[in-house]
Amino acid sequence: MKIRNRFPKTDKQKHTEFIRDGWALLKEPKSPMRALVLSVPFMIINLIVTLGIVNMFSAAPLRNYLPESISFTIDLKSILGVISLLLIHELLHLILIPNFIASKSTYVGITLFGGYVYTEEQVTKTRYIVITLLPFIVISIILPALLALLGALSPFILFLIVLNALSSSLDILNWILIWIQVPSKAVIVCNGTKTYWKSTARHTSSHI
Repeated sequence: MKIRNRFPKTDKQKHTEFIRDGWALLKEPKSPMRALVLSVPFMIINLIVTLGIVNMFSAAPLRNYLPESISFTIDLKSILGVISLLLIHELLHLILIPNFIASKSTYVGITLFGGYVYTEEQVTKTRYIVITLLPFIVISIILPALLALLGALSPFILFLIVLNALSSSLDILNWILIWIQVPSKAVIVCNGTKTYWKSTARHTSSHI
C-alpha cells in the first residue's frame, strides 16, 4: 500500500493490453465533475434512508436532532470529526482489498474531491461491490440504528453520519454501474480512471 496525493493516471499501454486480452471497458462518467452531478439523486436517496433509519430506531422524534436554525461553526471538534469520518470511511474501503498492506498497486490519498482508495488488484464483482458499499452501510445505516437504540445519538454525530451518507453517493453510483454492466461471475480491475471486467468463464489466471 502506498500514500499519494494524486489519483493514479490511466496507463495507456496497460489499457491496450487489457483490451487485447479480452477485458471489457466499463462505461463510466468521463470526468469527476460529471460523476458528481450524476450522483446528486443518490445523495437525496442516501439522506432519506439514513434519516429514516434514525426515525425508525430512535425513541426521540427526528426533529429533536435538528437545529432550530442553520449556522456553520468551524472549531477543533468539527475539524477532528470530519477528519475522523474521512479516515474511517476510506479504511472501510481499504480493509477488504486483497493483501492491501503488502500490495504495491494499492494507493490511498486525498484529492480536491475528497479521500480515495485505489487498487489495481483483481477482485470479484461481489467483493468489489462489498468494498464499494461498506462505508455507507456501516456508518450511515448500522451505526445510526445502534446509536439510536442506545440513546447515544447526538446532533453532531448525526451530522457526521449524514455527511457520510451524502459523500457515499459516488459509491452508490459506482455500485449501480457495476451492478448493471458486469456479469455476476466476473473479475474487475482498475487502471487509473478506467475500470475493466472479464467473465470468470474466460478468465484463467488466479483471482480473489
